[in-house]
Amino acid sequence: MAQILAGIELTAIALPLRGETVADIHAVFSPTTLIAGAVLAVLGIATVTVYAVLKIETSLTWFAAAAEPSPSQRESVRKFARHQTMVVMTTWLVSGAVLIVFNYQAGAPAVMFILLAVMFGAATASGAALLFTQRTLRPIIAAATTDFDECDTTPGVLARLLAMWLLCTALPTVGIAVLVVMHARGWIVAKTGSIEVPVVMLCLVSLLVGLRGMIVVSRSVSDPVREVVDAMADVEQGRINTSVDVYERSEIGRLQTGFNRMVAGLAERDRLHDLFGRYVGSDVARRAIVEGQSLSGDVREVAILFIDLVGSTQLAQARSPAQVAEVLNHFFRIVVAAVDERHGLINKFQGDAVLAVFGAPLPTPGSASNALATARALGLALRQLPLVDFGIGVSAGQVFAGNIGAEHRYEYTVIGDPVNEAARLADRAKSIAGRLLCSDAVLRRANDVERRRWIATGSETLRGRLAATQMFKPCNDGYDGQE
Repeated sequence: MAQILAGIELTAIALPLRGETVADIHAVFSPTTLIAGAVLAVLGIATVTVYAVLKIETSLTWFAAAAEPSPSQRESVRKFARHQTMVVMTTWLVSGAVLIVFNYQAGAPAVMFILLAVMFGAATASGAALLFTQRTLRPIIAAATTDFDECDTTPGVLARLLAMWLLCTALPTVGIAVLVVMHARGWIVAKTGSIEVPVVMLCLVSLLVGLRGMIVVSRSVSDPVREVVDAMADVEQGRINTSVDVYERSEIGRLQTGFNRMVAGLAERDRLHDLFGRYVGSDVARRAIVEGQSLSGDVREVAILFIDLVGSTQLAQARSPAQVAEVLNHFFRIVVAAVDERHGLINKFQGDAVLAVFGAPLPTPGSASNALATARALGLALRQLPLVDFGIGVSAGQVFAGNIGAEHRYEYTVIGDPVNEAARLADRAKSIAGRLLCSDAVLRRANDVERRRWIATGSETLRGRLAATQMFKPCNDGYDGQE
């Protein structure tokens, strides 16, 4: 297509000069020369077409099969534009050389006229071919590209704009200036001849070439930019695995590569965030991201739920490690689901025990009631768990909730007397029928509906504590309440 357009444009400019040139140039417009020029034009178009078909067919063999290209195929795609330009330029130079041989006896003016025509045709044809094929070959180049540094296929945005200026503004302007000078000196155009028609045709051709060049260049920039903009919208909607094809080495290629690296970084960050959240809880993960690596914390009012299994040591002796892990995972799944349902935080898995916090790291209304409701739900659910028994304790009060440890290794935890009391209550609950006890401290902080679900079961100084703890148990949650 570029060869055909260049030939038409050159013909439109040259033919109006046919009757205005000096006598030595008349031979260039003889029937023999015109026929030879037509034949050379057809051969040039055929040569470029055959080259393009063979090259693209080689590329499409693996591309159509969605196969991985070989190193030689990658190299062929990478250098396609460069080789195409060389082929187009060569066809024009060979055609010019043949026409010069046909007209060498006409003298220097004829040779100069042919050289000027060949230079114009070669420049417009090669420039247009480069811009035309760049858009067509994008999918193939993207599939053949493994590294940004290998995408040596197209000029940058500035180079494209300069090329368009050269072809659409500088070259026609120089052509008009050359026509005026040659007319004034009588070199190629006779002094008595008219150059108005050739100048008008040259202006019209430059307008058409400029429009064509503007459309092609603008689309070569706007298309990849629009792809990045659309991909950004996909990322904004949560489709974090979005990427764009990288098919050139230029500012556009760097933009495409930079976007893909940015999205890959976001995906990696989300993956780490998700993984981090699975270990420490999503609320703790969000707080760590906001606060960075600061070892911060504060004293706050929370409710603590502690669950400890009974008989896990004997279970480990009687069964394989895989079977023990399966039982524990079943136990943990039940606990995590119940705690998450009421906005609690699984703070620790301690062997066969679980520490859950309600009211930290984010304050939540009704944390004491949520902890007690979760304990009652677990008391029913865990009774269906085979092979092992359990004890659940619930307490509440002020604790330090925050990060402890060193700068490069810390842990979010809660420290305070309610934690110890809940653990002791869980240990004591193993010896009662319901396997569930809470302290008066958490019951005082609960709402009226939750408080009516619990009854006092006495006061006792728990192991390792100095003061007695007033204990309560569920009054009617699927068991008779008898010790």
